[in-house]
Amino acid sequence: MELYNNIYKNKTVLVTGHTGFKGSWLSIWLNKLGAKVVGYALDPYTERDNFVLAKLSEKIVDVRGDVRDRKKLNEVFEKYQPDIVFHLAAQPIVRLSYSIPVETYEVNVMGTVNVMDCIRKAKNTRVGVMITSDKCYENREQVWGYRENEAFGGYDPYSSSKGACEIAINSFRRSFFNPKDVKKHGKAIASVRAGNVIGGGDWAKDRIIPDCIRAIEDGKKIEIRSPEAIRPWEHVLEPLSGYLLLGQKLWDEPAKYADGWNFGPNSDSIIKVWDVAEKVVNIYGEGSLRDISDPSSPHEAKLLTLDISKSRFKLGWRPVLNIDDALKMTVEWYKKYKTEDVYSLCVEQIEEFIKKGDR
Repeated sequence: MELYNNIYKNKTVLVTGHTGFKGSWLSIWLNKLGAKVVGYALDPYTERDNFVLAKLSEKIVDVRGDVRDRKKLNEVFEKYQPDIVFHLAAQPIVRLSYSIPVETYEVNVMGTVNVMDCIRKAKNTRVGVMITSDKCYENREQVWGYRENEAFGGYDPYSSSKGACEIAINSFRRSFFNPKDVKKHGKAIASVRAGNVIGGGDWAKDRIIPDCIRAIEDGKKIEIRSPEAIRPWEHVLEPLSGYLLLGQKLWDEPAKYADGWNFGPNSDSIIKVWDVAEKVVNIYGEGSLRDISDPSSPHEAKLLTLDISKSRFKLGWRPVLNIDDALKMTVEWYKKYKTEDVYSLCVEQIEEFIKKGDR
């Protein structure tokens, strides 16, 4: 794969959170781009995760550790001297953040600060792409998408932790990686926010696609907590293509692209949770839905969208898949993971995605 000006070939790329859903897909893509991938993360969530089934531990350097552990994180930077860092390690679930708020802030905020401090001290590291969330914005349930220059905030612990991450990233960028002084320090960091990401190999709780697949496989009704909630749905390869493009831009022109960026879908993929579940049932050919919404349940945003104009015009990035294409690729993975080589399945979907983007 000769993409992104071939800048990833033979580069050492550190991916925190490589055992997770997005991290595993990014690690596979970087591996195919010829990068020397070093992963740093906790153990995978289940034995059916994409990381496990793709046997990624046999294909990259697999280091298990917590981003809250500064000593071990520093040791990894010192040993492997990464050229580029993609920071994805996080506590990623809104509802879980109500149960473990302190851990959510520790992992998301201090984990991000620890990674940035390692980048600051590392001799060879030139680029850091810090993944936060679309939920980092102060959500006013507005119908238009949030732009990168809007206020950070968040109602729940997870969302507010991601808003706090953005504030910390801005501070580190100004204080230690100022684009005006890039000739002195030689480093660039950017933050990226994606929509609701879907794709094969995600088994996390309280996410609509894993909930659908588990229920279908168990022969149960799919229980929908927030049927009217509207989200910007996108296949995992969409934001990852943006992260990789941004990494290339930061490498080539660090002063120009060290900023915050949104990577969301086109407007026709911003639809209700219930509609997504119905589409999954239709594509899979099995399943039925049950509304279990409860007004007394913990608060979750009902409407959230991203404005992606900046990424379109300044990066030249655009979404490739509509909601139906994204769901077809996702369901295909879940229908094939038990019988096919999962690493090859992921590579095939990456290649299919690239071909569609070239049309």
